[in-house]
Amino acid sequence: MSDIITLPGLGGSGENHWQTLWERDDPTIRRFQPLSWDRPILSDWIAALEHEISRSKTPPILIAHSLACQLIAHWAPIKKTAILGAFMVAAPDPTGEIYLAEAGSFADPPRQRLPFPSLLVASTDDLFGSFDHARRSAEIWGSTFVDIGPRGHINAASGLGNWPEGKAIFERFRGQLG
Repeated sequence: MSDIITLPGLGGSGENHWQTLWERDDPTIRRFQPLSWDRPILSDWIAALEHEISRSKTPPILIAHSLACQLIAHWAPIKKTAILGAFMVAAPDPTGEIYLAEAGSFADPPRQRLPFPSLLVASTDDLFGSFDHARRSAEIWGSTFVDIGPRGHINAASGLGNWPEGKAIFERFRGQLG
């Protein structure tokens, strides 16, 4: 069984976010811990990701939401540790109308194929990243693309609770990783 590490986005995933609920359901899932969820610094988030991966007994699967999708794109070309795959959800568009100034260091991720299996889940009405941006990102990253229809930013505000649909998508992805 592979280790699983969650990577919340800006602000961290709150108490009602599906990532937090998944962690509660499975205590073997770990969350990476950067110095600040609210004032993200790319170099710190990369160091925190490397640290958490290095604690794994086997190459882990990453579960990223929002800003953490861009973290993965920045980290992949310089990574020092191996992962089994990346399950990414709701990638924000740094060129879109709504992009937070606090995340400026994340704004220009490398535009290249990820060197590991990946899947990107997108909503058709995400205010933080257009559906077209998500589809283009998946193509660039070489990620399987999954359209789940109108679900907003796929977070607690979307009213998804434990997000069983997402859990099923994740389990299918994990099953393909071997």
